[in-house]
Order: sequence, then structure tokens, then C-alpha cells
Amino acid sequence: MSKRDLYEVLGVQKGASEREIKKAYKRLAMKYHPDRNPDESAKEKFSEIQQAYEVLTDDNMRARYDQYGHAGIDPQQGGFGGGGGAQDFGDIFGDVFGDIFGGGGGGRRQSRAQRGADLRYNLELTLEEAVKGKSVEIKVPTWVACDPCDGSGAKKGTQAQTCPTCHGQGQVQMRQGFFAVQQTCPTCHGKGKIIKDPCNVCSGQGRVQKSKTLSVKVPAGVDTGDRIRLAGEGEAGQHGAPAGDLYVQVSVREHSIFERDDNNLYCEVPIGFTTAALGGEIEVPTLEGKVKLKIPAETQTGRMFRMRGKGVKSVRGGAVGDLICKTVIETPVNLSEEQKDFLRQLEASTTHKHKPKEQGFFDGVKRFFDDLTS
Repeated sequence: MSKRDLYEVLGVQKGASEREIKKAYKRLAMKYHPDRNPDESAKEKFSEIQQAYEVLTDDNMRARYDQYGHAGIDPQQGGFGGGGGAQDFGDIFGDVFGDIFGGGGGGRRQSRAQRGADLRYNLELTLEEAVKGKSVEIKVPTWVACDPCDGSGAKKGTQAQTCPTCHGQGQVQMRQGFFAVQQTCPTCHGKGKIIKDPCNVCSGQGRVQKSKTLSVKVPAGVDTGDRIRLAGEGEAGQHGAPAGDLYVQVSVREHSIFERDDNNLYCEVPIGFTTAALGGEIEVPTLEGKVKLKIPAETQTGRMFRMRGKGVKSVRGGAVGDLICKTVIETPVNLSEEQKDFLRQLEASTTHKHKPKEQGFFDGVKRFFDDLTS
């Protein structure tokens, strides 16, 4: 089954900026996050969205993807996605000759000390938590170093022995005519050592499956799509090899009042008909508490008011953003007959000069129909 275009997955153009990609990811992540969407297909969709975001926000990976497509980021499809350069070129030939001479592939990628796999943990935060930062405890199911054998894989009191075939190199050299090629050692399978008396707990792997609890310090100003890297907290490698890393993927929940865009916050502020017409002062919410906002007379729906420094300071530094308040004039409801009569009298007393937008609109409509009939 062919893979979807990553730009199509996020719904952006190929030349989209990082900001556009991040905004698209944030919108889709909120829609398909498994904690928010119970649909069975949401988890798979969310994973696809995350992969597209990780590739397209990494300059090197995006360049490889733009040039080679999915083959450029998938080492199983041609070897472009492994760091580039001569090392990858050698790895490709190692695989080819390994297949020809029965080695099962490997070359330099079959290292004696295979690093443990990286892990990803999805962390959902409220807007307040993301803006202010906090410490959270997470529980991660993973592979950890075996305690009884201290990760060596050998039974306590014993130790692994150097492989007599490859002398600890993990590879052996074979000659076929004019070619001299290296392949994984058939005795130790690339490990360089042989465990004759394996640990009873881990069966010689040097690691066991276990859930571990970690404390994660979330820095202030993170946003949906940001990642926190915990070095060495991924899966433990086999036979004492280094552990991988843990990447904590941040997702910020939708807020009931504010919407965040980079360092700025946006919110809609309802104001009464009288305040909009005559002006006045209202209280508006910020993440630090209520503040006063002066509304000038004759304010219309949709007018924006900027409150400087009431937004968010990004985790990457820079100035604090602003709070942008959009006014929405609220039409009175549940009026009494007396109140309705008062409004009718007000309407009867107004002229075109009191409603310039309305007059302009109907003048434009009249010109439109005049042009149609002329």
C-alpha cells in the first residue's frame, strides 16, 4: 500500500513555512488525538500526522523527502534516510554483498553494541500548564537494564567471553574471487562476545521489560508539536549497550476562552449594545487575572483590541506576545414589551448618518441591480 504524501497529510502546500506546518499540525492533533477522539481510526491517523510533522519540521529530513519522497526518509527503501554521505553508501553495498554471499546484511549497521530504541510519549497539557511550565511524572513501559547481571546478560559471577571466530570484532572477512567483503560473524551474530552461562532473569539479553516512572520538567512556553528529549531514558540496549532516548511529545488541550497562535493569545469578548454605542470600560480575562479594557464609543462587532505583553513567552525566548481581543456585540434577548417599544422608538429616531455601514451596503445593492438591468 502506497504511503500518502506528507504535505497532503497535514493539508499544506509543498512550500509551506514551518509556522504553517506547525499550525496545521496543531489543528489536526487536537482533532485526532486518541484521548480526544474515540474513533478506532483516530490513533492511526494521529500517528500519520505526527510522522509528517516530524519530517517536515526537520530541515535535513524535509530536504531528503522533497528530493526522494518516502525513500529518502525510510532506510528500508533505498538507504537515503540514515544521515547521508559516504557511510550510507558503504552500508548499501554491505547489504548487497551480504545478500550475495549469505551474510544476512549488516555491515557497519550491525554494531556489536546496538543502541536501544528511542521511545515517544504523548503528554497532554492545559494551556496554563504549557505557558507556565510544570514538573510531571510519567510512567513509561520499556526495556531496562537487568539488575542481577548489571546488563551484561551473563549470570552473576560469570562474564561474557570474547568470540573466538571474530576476536571481538563482530564481523568476519570473506574472500570471493577479487572481492574481500565483511559480514556479520556467524558465531556471535555481531555481538563480539559469547555468553556461555546466561542470566536466569533476562535469558542473556541484559535487559528486562518494566514500567519506569520519570519526572519530566516541562519548560514554560511549550506548545503543541514541541518535543522534550530525555537522553538515555529510552529502551536499554542488549548486552549492556547504551540506552536510546525518550521524546516527550507535547499536545496542548483546546482552551475554553483563549486560542494560541505562536506567542499571541486570541479571545472573543462580548459587549452590550449600550456599551458598544456609548463606550465604557469592561473587564477581560488574561492568564494573569482580570484587566480593564476601554471600549470607545461607536465600537462595531469584530473590532480588535491589542493588550501588549498579555500573551505568551515562547520556550525559545524572545518577547512576550500580546492578547488580541475581538469584540462581539451581543443583541439583547428576552426583552419586555416596554423595552421593545423603547427600541422601536430609538430605531424610528435614527437616520442614515447613524448607520453608515447599513446605508453603504444598501447603496451598493442598489447599484448592483441597476447595473444588471442597464
